Amino acid sequence: MNRHLRLGVNIDHVATIRNARGGIHPCPKRAAEIAAAAGADGITVHLREDRRHITDADLDALSGSISLPINLEMAATDEMLAIALAHKPHAACIVPERRAERTTEGGLDAAGQHNALQPIVSRLKDAGIRVSLFIAPEARQLEAAARLGAPVVELHTGPYAHAFDDGDAAAELERLARAAEHGASLGLEIHAGHGLTYANVGPVAALPQLAELNIGHFLVGEAVFVGLDAAIRRMRAEMDAARA
Repeated sequence: MNRHLRLGVNIDHVATIRNARGGIHPCPKRAAEIAAAAGADGITVHLREDRRHITDADLDALSGSISLPINLEMAATDEMLAIALAHKPHAACIVPERRAERTTEGGLDAAGQHNALQPIVSRLKDAGIRVSLFIAPEARQLEAAARLGAPVVELHTGPYAHAFDDGDAAAELERLARAAEHGASLGLEIHAGHGLTYANVGPVAALPQLAELNIGHFLVGEAVFVGLDAAIRRMRAEMDAARA
């Protein structure tokens, strides 16, 4: 087990709050700086095609100006590939994207979209960008990610989070555990994220194959009440306790 489980803080919804009114406040770059001081290991941003939260200007401001590595979540499109190649973030996580969805609702179909994904994965890797695929915790998708040559997968924990809220997450946790073990056996680095909170993060953080969690919406919501620094520090503590 990797004792230190990395925490990537997604700051998209700081931008969501700003965009609700326009102007420059609150500032995503400031959120990234607070996250760094609070113990985050990386900053995640999703530059969506409709620019509903993070914008190109935000990505410009973050690139090269913060101390933490940037993980750019992106759709598998020519536009987003060009942006990733221009900015060269530490990592690029390819995610499915539909304009009508409120948030990412499912995993990428790496198996069904192999031919479309292959050139994008290859070009990102050739540029020295760590490629990740956001997928459901399924053997078929893990094996497709390995065939594509993506070194990292991020397991979609949304179904687990919903099951936890409903009072019975055992089956979904087991599904994540099996996927993490299988993915590691294929040589993949295993990450996870979506819907994680103080209450439900422990069992996921305890999975020994996991190297990183990406958490955003919950932390920004908690920050309304306790501040972003305190919200991140508590999440960091919950993760560390699960690994102890």
